[in-house]
Amino acid sequence: MKQRTPVFVNILIIIGLLIVFYYLFVQSYVFFASPYFWGTVVISCILAYIHSAIGDIIENNKFKKLSAEEKAAYIAEKKIPYFKRLYDSAFKKQSATEEKDILIDHGFDGIMELDNQLPKWWLGLFWFGTAFCIVYMAAYIFTDFASPIKEYDAEYKAQIASIAEFEATQPPVTIETAVFSEDNVAAGEEVFKTNCVSCHSEGGRGGIGPNLTDNYWHNQDEKTLFKNVFHIVDNGVAGTAMQAWGKNGVLTGRDIQNVAAYVYHINQEQPPITPAEGGAPPYGEEAHWEKQ
Repeated sequence: MKQRTPVFVNILIIIGLLIVFYYLFVQSYVFFASPYFWGTVVISCILAYIHSAIGDIIENNKFKKLSAEEKAAYIAEKKIPYFKRLYDSAFKKQSATEEKDILIDHGFDGIMELDNQLPKWWLGLFWFGTAFCIVYMAAYIFTDFASPIKEYDAEYKAQIASIAEFEATQPPVTIETAVFSEDNVAAGEEVFKTNCVSCHSEGGRGGIGPNLTDNYWHNQDEKTLFKNVFHIVDNGVAGTAMQAWGKNGVLTGRDIQNVAAYVYHINQEQPPITPAEGGAPPYGEEAHWEKQ
């Protein structure tokens, strides 16, 4: 007669499966505070105890029908701790006698072929993986679990919120505190494309506004190019279409710092776009900027 699994092991397995199931569908561990989860656990435990009690009744009836030798063997096996018995069953090695019993009556080149059963640990992993796959696929299809789009949206919102929180706790960037950084060039390019490209054209080649890639500047209010761009964007240029983006509240000091980094990049770190290449002609006087 086959030994039965103790009820406490079944309860641990049930609770583990419930945790996996709830997490796949809720996608967080907040369900530990939910009465529905604990209600499910309690009901499952009660059902496990009922199942165990019914199993005990059936086992007792079967035990009565065994012979004296079978009863002695069953009792001796039952005295072995469950986990030791489970380990021995999972990693059992066949004896020479047992191998003869499962020897297949054909072979090749003197090689014996045995009809061994698959190890129970392998079968256990296989069935667990199969069950987990079914639950995982159901959660993926019918819920937002593991949805890359939903995960991206959540991470994007969290990142935007963290950036907003960071900027709210940082002092505003002014012309005195602004510094050039290569890390700000990409962000400055986005600011440029949104607000400046209509006048200065793509890449700062110039159009309605002057060419920002050459070394001729009509306004040279600061000693360094980076600070000069910051000043112009912040205060604007009277009598022209260049508005005071900073003073008007359209751009923050951090935005202006970024776009100043981008203009410095296309002016100092890239070759100028000449009129022959589609750039606007020089406007203003040649500048002699101090180093950053």
